[in-house]
Parts: sequence; structure tokens; C-alpha cells
Amino acid sequence: MPIQQSDVQYTAVATAENGRDGRVATDDGRLDVIVNPPKEMGGSGAGTNPEQLFAAGYSACFQGALGVVARERGVDVTGSTVTAKVGIGRNDEGFGLIVEISADIPSVDADTARSLVEQAHQVCPYSKATRGNITVTLA
Repeated sequence: MPIQQSDVQYTAVATAENGRDGRVATDDGRLDVIVNPPKEMGGSGAGTNPEQLFAAGYSACFQGALGVVARERGVDVTGSTVTAKVGIGRNDEGFGLIVEISADIPSVDADTARSLVEQAHQVCPYSKATRGNITVTLA
């Protein structure tokens, strides 16, 4: 169920100049980066790219969701990490994304880790936003 505007607790604002070959900055000045397409897509690769920024946001959000579900289940996930691999490629509509989320949770067994990751995928806002739009695999 989508949230209503009255339910919003925080809004991030970023502005891009010159698209994938320019600059992106947040309104508060905390993030100001040069963006360039990766060399694999004909760019210079000199700056970061939108896929790296998406991977950073998704991995941080998913790590937060993992912590929430772990606390609810009374499981300690101290020392865990979440990695998001974001790929971009051509599809029938131009370009599309694909994501692989992997979590390393050293303090639990494999079955518990798998269950926590699957549950985190159900509550993570990035996972909810991408569900049905792009392929996301869990590892």
C-alpha cells in the first residue's frame, strides 16, 4: 500500500545537471558528486555513476531492514554486511536494471540467515519500490 503525503517523515532532494555525464548534488550540500557513465557503456568512468549510487542506497536500506527483522526475532546480526550489485543493460524498452542482494551474517546459521534476508526483502522500502519492476535476486 502506498504511503500518503501526510505520512512522509523525511524527503531527500537531489538535482542532476547534464544527466549521466555531469553532476548530482543534494539540496543540503552533503552530497555533491561528478557522475559519468562507466567505461563499459562508453563513458570516461572518471566519476561515480547512477548505478553505484543506487547500489549504495539499496544496500544501506536493506541492511537497515535486516536489522529491524532481526531485532523483532531476537536475533543478533552484529557484524553483518549487505552488498547490492546493480547491473544495467538493454531491454525491449531501452535500458533496465537488475539487482543482486547478498548478505553476510556471520553470527547465524545459513537457514536463519536465508530466512532473515527473505523477510528483510519484504519490508525494505527499496525492495518494495522495485518489486515487479526489476529482477532482484537474494544471496
